[in-house]
Amino acid sequence: MKKRIITGATIGAFALAALAAPTAAQAAPGDAELSVVHGIPGTTVDVWVNGALTLDDFVPGTIAGPLALAPATYSVAITPADATSATDRTVIGPIDLPLAANTNYSAVAHLKADGTPTATLFTNDISKTAPGQGRLTVRHVAAAPAVDVVAGGAAVVSNLSNPNEQVLNLDATTVSASVTAAGTTTPALIGPADVAIREGVNTIVYAYGSAANSTLALAVQTISGLHTPPAGVPTGETGAAALAASTQDALRVWGLGVGGLVVLAAIGSAIIISRKKAVATH
Repeated sequence: MKKRIITGATIGAFALAALAAPTAAQAAPGDAELSVVHGIPGTTVDVWVNGALTLDDFVPGTIAGPLALAPATYSVAITPADATSATDRTVIGPIDLPLAANTNYSAVAHLKADGTPTATLFTNDISKTAPGQGRLTVRHVAAAPAVDVVAGGAAVVSNLSNPNEQVLNLDATTVSASVTAAGTTTPALIGPADVAIREGVNTIVYAYGSAANSTLALAVQTISGLHTPPAGVPTGETGAAALAASTQDALRVWGLGVGGLVVLAAIGSAIIISRKKAVATH
């Protein structure tokens, strides 16, 4: 029996750290960063990188990353959990993931609008936010028609189709949002759910699952540290307190998962490949 490596987002991050190097904390100058997302409900998978098993027996519900990766093109295939190779009953791929230097990505395995499995590589906006503002990125990766995102009774994102996104820069706040069919405000297909817009944080909201199978859900990824640098260094007791508060906010990471995400790939400039038999013995 194959050993399940991951049971949650935090455990998944440590599992990936053991499987791939370097990690985000050890990023070298010029590295790309990659987060990986599983948005196909009810599907346990194996993930193969460059033809070798990298992640074994993963189920929907977790997220990991970002991983620091050498710029390159990586071949990734997703198979059923009992597959014997990267070409054994492939669910998705093999697909090429071209990763450029100093760029932040999210690779998402999800359903097309017609319900067939696919994968999309998104480039995350990590440009600096204005003082007092955060960033909201909404991505439609569900087997569903075009949707609106409704907050306060009005659409803040309109006619968003799979696999597209919309990026908004907003004042820091918490909003209650619902996903509805395009052109409507009710009934909600997903939500309402509270989404925190944090200063200096890109909050990425995924609508994933299947409308026909009643598995639609939201999952949230965050990228912090996007504050605009201060114009000067504060001095005195008040300035020091303000600087400390700003530093604490810059380090804060907020995330919400409903249904959750799963780790699909652990790719690094020095990938440590574990065969299924080796994984089973750990």
